[in-house]
Amino acid sequence: MELAQLRNAANRQSEKPARSGGWPAVFAMTLCVATLIASEFMPVSLLTPIASGLHITEGQAGQGIAVSGIFAVITSLFIASASRGIDRRILLLGLTTVMIVSGAVVALAPTYLVFMIGRALLGVVIGGFWSMSTATVMRLLPEDAVPRALALLNGGNALATTIAAPLGSYLGQYIGWRGAFFFVVPLAAVTFVWLFTTLPNLPNRERVSATAAFQVLRRRQVPLGMLAVALFFMGQFALFTYLRPFLETVTGVDVTTLSLMLLGLGVAGLAGTYAIGIALKRSLYGLLVAMPLAMAAIAAGLVAVGQSPLSVSILLILWGAIGTAAPVAWWTWVSKALPDEAEAGGGLMVAVVQLAITLGAAIGGMLFDGSGYQATFLASAVLLVASALAAFFASRASRASDQAADTHATTATL
Repeated sequence: MELAQLRNAANRQSEKPARSGGWPAVFAMTLCVATLIASEFMPVSLLTPIASGLHITEGQAGQGIAVSGIFAVITSLFIASASRGIDRRILLLGLTTVMIVSGAVVALAPTYLVFMIGRALLGVVIGGFWSMSTATVMRLLPEDAVPRALALLNGGNALATTIAAPLGSYLGQYIGWRGAFFFVVPLAAVTFVWLFTTLPNLPNRERVSATAAFQVLRRRQVPLGMLAVALFFMGQFALFTYLRPFLETVTGVDVTTLSLMLLGLGVAGLAGTYAIGIALKRSLYGLLVAMPLAMAAIAAGLVAVGQSPLSVSILLILWGAIGTAAPVAWWTWVSKALPDEAEAGGGLMVAVVQLAITLGAAIGGMLFDGSGYQATFLASAVLLVASALAAFFASRASRASDQAADTHATTATL
């Protein structure tokens, strides 16, 4: 491990020219994130016309989201080892090219099979790009700028998540679902050109095995951290997935008010992603513990005041600000816990998040159908409290590891 850290430090020293002017590349990556996430979630508002156009059911059309998630998990776990020796600039440009191809394939798909192939290609890009994003930012910018850059990337994520569904619905109304999907292609092309002109050469010097994403679990704080991540996203999406039926049936708002409430949630998320960059300078682990506890309190609060539109609106604004900002903190944790294996750690992180989202939505759905929104939201609160506990123990493990490393270094010096 010490040799790996020394090698990583040497690599960073050799990359000082790239790191001094890396912000344009980070901005380009942010556009890539926004385009990617918009592509991922656009089918949500286009299921009916997709089903009609391809002569399938809406359920089958919805599997286009599921298949991209499956391929994102697979890619995130193995891309670091499968691409060893490949310059990361070339790899990121290649993934952007695949995003362009995916958009074109989906938009022009003559059959359901071709449509699903296009969505699978998108999943490859999602898994590959997100698994390398933190490691790439760490090589582009000085260490103290990394949290701000990760906040910017997640801001692009939040913006795309907020506008993807309404944008898809609006475009689909005027240019059809195929036109809506093809709308992403020129954006991806602009992203490619921007990345091509701003990304420096990023030769891959890490020696990564096929099981690298799992080997990082040998570090004491990593399993606890990944458990906290999994519990957090399970708790978040157990509730978030079923906000619309809750707002319609319990809070009793109309479609216009519902849209405004969700927009407020999204705007608050944008604000949160930028504010957390400042907060992270004070206490990373403090935030990782406090944020899920605050969201657990909000989940319980929604059960208590669910029939009051004003109270629910305030709670959703808080939920959006905290929940959208939390991934910034966790990606910052990856950069600090695994500075010499950020790609492998990022791959494992993406896989854990994708699986946790799927599992959380499934658990929430079963509880919502079987026992109502109260059981769903309270289960979300329990999962979030468990995430806070896991983050607390991860912080203790991290401190113990740091103390051991300091002791070893002192002994070696003597």
